[in-house]
This record gives sequence, C-alpha cells and structure tokens, in this order.
Amino acid sequence: MTAEQNVVPLRSTHAAPVVFGAGAAIGVLGGMIGLGGAEFRLPLLISLFGFAALSAVILNKAMSLVVVLVALPARLAAVPAAEVAVRWPVAVNLLAGSLLGAWAGASWAVRMRSVTLYKVLAALMVLMAAALVLTHTTTLDTPALPLWAQIPSGVVAGFGIGVVAAIMGVAGGELLIPTIVLLFGEDIKIAGSLSLLVSLPTMMVAFARYSRDGSFAVLGANLRFTAVMAVGSTAGAVLGGLLLGVFPDLVLIPALAVILLVSAAKLARHA
Repeated sequence: MTAEQNVVPLRSTHAAPVVFGAGAAIGVLGGMIGLGGAEFRLPLLISLFGFAALSAVILNKAMSLVVVLVALPARLAAVPAAEVAVRWPVAVNLLAGSLLGAWAGASWAVRMRSVTLYKVLAALMVLMAAALVLTHTTTLDTPALPLWAQIPSGVVAGFGIGVVAAIMGVAGGELLIPTIVLLFGEDIKIAGSLSLLVSLPTMMVAFARYSRDGSFAVLGANLRFTAVMAVGSTAGAVLGGLLLGVFPDLVLIPALAVILLVSAAKLARHA
C-alpha cells in the first residue's frame, strides 16, 4: 500500500443536506435505469467530496451494500421467490467466480499506487459506459452454449465481474444482469433478482478483504457521512424507479453514458 493510502483517513465536513442531496441525485440516475447508481457515485466521492481513490472505493462499497440490502426484499416481493429459487444453479455458477474475483480485486486495489488506481478506475468507468449503451440499446441473441461450456464461462464471467465490483465499490448489477440474460437465457426480471443474490455475498467478500488493511479505517471515520448518503441513495433509487420509462432510452442512456465518460476523463486527469 502506498504512503498516500496509509495516511489518517479524511473525515468529510460537508453538511448532511448536501451529502443526502448528492446521494439522492445519484440514486435517481441509477433508479431510472433499474440500477443502484454506484458507478455514478464513485467519481462524485472523489471530485466533490475529496476522498482519495481507495477511500472512495471503500465508502462506495459500503453504500452499495446498504442499497442492495434494501432492494433485495422489494425485488424478491416483485418476483416470486419460487421462480428465483429454482434457478439457484445460475447464482452458484457465477458465485464460484465472483467470490474469488472480489477477493482478488480488493487485494489488487489496496496494493496499487494511487496514480495507477485512478487510471484503472477511469478505464472501468469507460467499460461501464459501454456496457450501459450495449445492454440498453442492442438486442443480443442468447448463445446456445452446451452445459460443459456454460459452466466455465459463468465462472470466468463471475470472476471478472467480482474484480470490477471490488475495485469500483459497486454491486456489479450493471454487468451481472446482462451476463445472466445472455449467458443463461433468463428473463430480465429474474436476472435482476439473481444479480442481487450474487452481489450480496460478493460484496461481503470484498469487505472482508478490505477490512484487513488500514485503509478500511476511512469507513469508521465517516460513518455518519456514509449513512446519510446511503439513505439519500436509497430514497433516490426509489424515486428513480418511479420515473422509469418517463424519459425515453434514446435520450437517457446516451446522456448517462456521457456522464460516465466525462467522469472517466476527470479521474484519468486526477491521476
């Protein structure tokens, strides 16, 4: 870990209404496309609130965990639990890779030089923008993979998603949902519920790895900040969900992709 990442963690002094409002705005953005918005929250933690890259990732991970815990009961209520339960092999297949990926990603993040981590985060923001556009504007055929190919493909995909989720501090739904739809041929609603079931243990593994390092102290120093923004993010996500479909995807998706690309450029320059 670098000297910069070993310093006493920054304690945010921003007023609670500002923190709540920022979290709510991010939640609305994510909610309008059926996601939690963590990919938009990360650059905000760095650029607006002044956290170093690794600290921002850990705080983002904590807030993502809260959003997933709140969303899980509602999601399971919307989609019958029995329909999700019978598809447990899909979740297990992805978890076989994502748990290892989360541990590996968190391990790499805490060992990276800060300048390298900023560049990696910028590259992953571009990946998220591409995934956002691809999954919302293109209809892809599900590949008819035989079981012997589908299982290792699921493990590899899960590993990659676990790495990305751990390094960015996100739940990973942006990548999990299209993976479940394309690789396993599941309905989009079922995929959303399965993604939460995969995200939760994957995030817990990343947290366990981050907790072994001094960098995790930033969470203890900013519990109030984290709680207020997490509540704002959750409230915003609910509001964004109510606005789902109000704005046409042909306008909304490119606009959100541009936000991600601009954020990536700023992160790259921050390095």
